[in-house]
Amino acid sequence: MSTVFRTPTASVVGHTVLYDDAALRKALGDANSYLPNGDAKGNLMIDIDDGIGSWRFFFATALSFRPPVAPGIGTASMRPMVVSEARRSFEDDMRARGFKDIDRGRSQRARTRGGKRMSLNKLTTRYPIEDGPIDALDIEGWLGVWSTGGSFRIAGGCYPTGGLETLLDAADGDRPEGDPGGYRDELLELIRSVQ
Repeated sequence: MSTVFRTPTASVVGHTVLYDDAALRKALGDANSYLPNGDAKGNLMIDIDDGIGSWRFFFATALSFRPPVAPGIGTASMRPMVVSEARRSFEDDMRARGFKDIDRGRSQRARTRGGKRMSLNKLTTRYPIEDGPIDALDIEGWLGVWSTGGSFRIAGGCYPTGGLETLLDAADGDRPEGDPGGYRDELLELIRSVQ
């Protein structure tokens, strides 16, 4: 657990889990050598602590307040601040991963599988490719934020929407499906399933 940000009356602490697409990373094999953070053997290096190197990932964060929010205040008054901080933090993390030209897309309301009302935000960006068959991967990201039981949940991730087929064409071995629509559906379902 670490302090994510502070308010005048409390610290907001969070615990995050992060998952990347190991099967897709493995399928790219030697083609990974021209991706940023690739090593000489063509392995895309993933550092969970730094969050560097993965361009298809999913994360979930549980936020809580220390001390807890007073019963009369509730999480509704904290929601705008948490949504804003979550969006800023997600964009900062994407920049740290090497994503460029981040553009905020639409925001909408959605429901989690547990029925909680969620703020869902779309972002688009590009992931530069060094000396590869394409200049960059087009990337789409989604970020969901909702309150539950006096705390908040944040979940989101990114996936490639353009350029992946060209990278997979350059790879040897088994080829996973590179369907952006399927990636989007899977990510949104994961976000909605977080408890």
